Amino acid sequence: MAENGKQIKYDLEKRTAGFGENVINYCKKIEQNTITRPLISQLVRSSTSVGANYTEANGASSKKDFKNKIHICKKEVQESKHWLHMISVACPETKENARKLWKEAQELTLIFGKIISKLKN
Repeated sequence: MAENGKQIKYDLEKRTAGFGENVINYCKKIEQNTITRPLISQLVRSSTSVGANYTEANGASSKKDFKNKIHICKKEVQESKHWLHMISVACPETKENARKLWKEAQELTLIFGKIISKLKN
C-alpha cells in the first residue's frame, strides 16, 4: 500500500494485539453472572492467544514451527468468533459490539487462511 508516495507497513502483530485489547474492553462492560463468567473467560483466553501465537510465529525457529503457530492463530480466532456469538446470545444488548469484534475476527481468519495457503505452495 502507498500513501502520499510512502510505503505503509502492515503490522499484523499490532492488529492481533489490538483485537485482544478490544475484546478485553468489550468484556469489561458485560455484567458477570453464572452464565456470562465462563463465556467471558473463554473469549478472553482465545482472543488474546491470537496475538501471543502470532508473536511466537514471528520468532519461529523453522518454517514448520511458523506454519504450526499460524494454524493455532487461525484456530484461536475462530474459537473467539464462537464465544462472541455465545455472549451475544446471553447478553443481546451487547450484540452490536460483538458483531464488530466478530467482523475483525473473520478478517483475521481470512488473513491467517491466506498465509497458510501461501505456505503450502
